[in-house]
Amino acid sequence: MVDTSLYATFLVAAFVLCITPGPDMMFIVAMGGRGGPTVGVTAAFGVACAMFVHSVAAALGLSALFLTLPVLYHVLRWAGAAYLLYLAVKAFRERAVAFAEEDHGQGVGVGVGRRRAFLQGAVTNLLNPKVILFDVAFLPQFVNPELGHVGEQFLALGCTITVMGFVVDGSVGLLSGKLAALLRRSRRAARGLNIFSGTVFTGLAVRLVASPK
Repeated sequence: MVDTSLYATFLVAAFVLCITPGPDMMFIVAMGGRGGPTVGVTAAFGVACAMFVHSVAAALGLSALFLTLPVLYHVLRWAGAAYLLYLAVKAFRERAVAFAEEDHGQGVGVGVGRRRAFLQGAVTNLLNPKVILFDVAFLPQFVNPELGHVGEQFLALGCTITVMGFVVDGSVGLLSGKLAALLRRSRRAARGLNIFSGTVFTGLAVRLVASPK
């Protein structure tokens, strides 16, 4: 189904991309910091599922719409930035709750549920048009039209980078969550983690809006 030599090159390139810190990895670190190791891994799974959706869209040719209709790109970009800012506000509000709980001796902050972590990871990635454009630009380089079954080749490549990305990001989410679990035993550290998460989400929103395609 795939060109073996191209696939071997793809594996190397995909691995380098997966281990390079980027917006998705920073998001997962922030989520692990807010909710612990399980939440970090769940957020990584949400991101991975969204990546697979992007790969399917690329295989079907839907992603090419963003090249012919730039307005769709900008609409999705601003929607993604707005959602990240919403997450930032929630993280900062959890910091305020932590202050109130400390005053009343009730513990250290508000946790993040696994379902919410999955949805936030998926939505954040789905609303990032740069991921869509990445699939359009990156995956075709490793597709050999002469072998036929171009759609199946896209899916094979998409599944590969999705699994690889989940292994890397899931490990990052697990480690960041375990570290956060230790830090959350301190009220001051718990508040700091919420501030860190809110700052990361805000930075990702600004990056999404300010940076070029």
